[in-house]
Amino acid sequence: MKHIIKAFKIICFTIFAWFVMHSAYIISDGLSDTGAKADVAVILGNKVNKNGTLSERLEKRLETGVQLYQNQRIKKIIVSGGLGKEGFYEGSKMKDYLITKNIPSYVIIVDNKGDNTRLTVENTLEIQKKYPFKSIIVVSQYFHVTRTKKLFKNKGFENVNSVSPGYFEWRDLYSILREFPAYYTQ
Repeated sequence: MKHIIKAFKIICFTIFAWFVMHSAYIISDGLSDTGAKADVAVILGNKVNKNGTLSERLEKRLETGVQLYQNQRIKKIIVSGGLGKEGFYEGSKMKDYLITKNIPSYVIIVDNKGDNTRLTVENTLEIQKKYPFKSIIVVSQYFHVTRTKKLFKNKGFENVNSVSPGYFEWRDLYSILREFPAYYTQ
């Protein structure tokens, strides 16, 4: 029985250590910005409020995309999100916001079928057939970009970097916990 308890403790410690190292990696990766330029930024969607306004988290992602465009680090912006339970297509609302920030309409490509990260990646690669681009900057929260970049690379798209907004909230703790299994199961 002692051997079973000892083995259980070792397994638990190993999983905990793995989680801590993984979390440190995704936080570090998510907060780093190499300053790279790319053909497009892919801004992942998030909640649109019941009154049609954007959640602060989504607004910060879009502000990051505006900065990338204004600093001439990207040429086009793909906004990707699905139909939220509030009744709004995230991609369309994101485009509306970008236009109010003086981003020309012809720069923005809308994906309203990006209901999750995997679909955003798949839809972006479909969009690439019409708008041939060779490099991407993923824009999402810092804890989310490592998995998104991994999904692109798993689909054969290697030239992918990321930028995350300087926006933090308490729910990030839950999101970091969620990213651990999500990274290995997608």
